[in-house]
Amino acid sequence: MASIERPHSPRIAPVTHPGPDLAEALAGTLVGPSGVPLNIFGTLAHHPALLARFNRFGGYLLNKGLLDPRERELVILRVGWNCRSVYEFGQHTVIGGREGLTDAEIAALTGPAGRHPWSAGDRALIDLCDELCDADCVSDGTYARVALTHSDAQMLEVVVVAGFYRLVSGFLNTFGVQLDPGVPGWPEI
Repeated sequence: MASIERPHSPRIAPVTHPGPDLAEALAGTLVGPSGVPLNIFGTLAHHPALLARFNRFGGYLLNKGLLDPRERELVILRVGWNCRSVYEFGQHTVIGGREGLTDAEIAALTGPAGRHPWSAGDRALIDLCDELCDADCVSDGTYARVALTHSDAQMLEVVVVAGFYRLVSGFLNTFGVQLDPGVPGWPEI
């Protein structure tokens, strides 16, 4: 697969001072310390209808889904790494830490899965992400390993989470969305 250089500046500047017309679309989005919407939401604010639906779907996956939050973050971080999305990886480094991933585990997600002593369940999820990002399909063997500990509904959700964050990573990369203040980039290895 070809590698394309990521933009070093925003292709569409985020809305930093949204007017009342955007209040409904931005309701419930995260803001930075200065009260300005996070750059992802400020960028999406140029399309309020899309922002509202994006927030509803993404919010469900983050806050009401069936996956264990630590596992969800492991999936999001691995997908962010596979997609070379520093913004995605940075935001979910913070969230993943809150959900129980260690700094060592987060750093290990940026390299070959075999270099860290992952549990069998974690390794199966990492392999699922790698296969989905590489081939747009999960092999029978990896599917079976994840399905050992996940219900059918969770299997559907884990693939949807990985796919949603591939979409988000592609959006962030394409539009050059910059890290928000205080959000880490790639870990030091």
